[in-house]
Amino acid sequence: MKRIQDLPARERPREKLCHKGAQALSDMELLAVLLGSGSQKCDVLTLAEKLLRQLDQVGASPSVDDLLAVHGVGNAKACLIVAGLEFARRRIRPHGFKIAFPPDAYPLIRHIADRHQEHFLCISLNGANEVIALRTVSVGLVNRALVHPREVFADPITDRATAIIVAHNHPSGNLAPSQDDLSVTRQLKEAGNTLGIRLLDHIIFNQEKYYSLLENNQM
Repeated sequence: MKRIQDLPARERPREKLCHKGAQALSDMELLAVLLGSGSQKCDVLTLAEKLLRQLDQVGASPSVDDLLAVHGVGNAKACLIVAGLEFARRRIRPHGFKIAFPPDAYPLIRHIADRHQEHFLCISLNGANEVIALRTVSVGLVNRALVHPREVFADPITDRATAIIVAHNHPSGNLAPSQDDLSVTRQLKEAGNTLGIRLLDHIIFNQEKYYSLLENNQM
């Protein structure tokens, strides 16, 4: 990965944000803007990449100690990130966002598409198909996310969800579902029927587009 000083001026995160808007930045670039600077041993992009991996592992509500575990992150930077995430949660939440069709879910998950490992996500929905929560269930290998029905449904049960949508990115960019993808979908659908929580769709996505098993009659 290039260091920030190796990038053309307009492609550096802060300048890119000013010229193209925050939506044009990846998660790593947004973190780099928040961090402001790196540490003595790594530049801000390298530090942001390490911090992003940690956030993917610990979830959307990290503690300061979770972030201090990342070498190069001090108390000030850890507090800044934790405070920023909490502020965003309070101001803008997916809670109440209604999903009527598979394309409605894509904007909620697209930011994960640039990860180099598969991330398996679960969206909890209420009876009106409104979003209760979006969570990362597991982070897998380069081309495979390991997931079990008990992990997927643990939080939706607590949420009192009536339905879920699951999704995962394909780092390769190929959106065709694998046999493992189809097998996991069948297992989750059967488990959901037992629990009374419907599996509405399984979406595979990259940075440009998505593949819905529901739309392709593979549910």
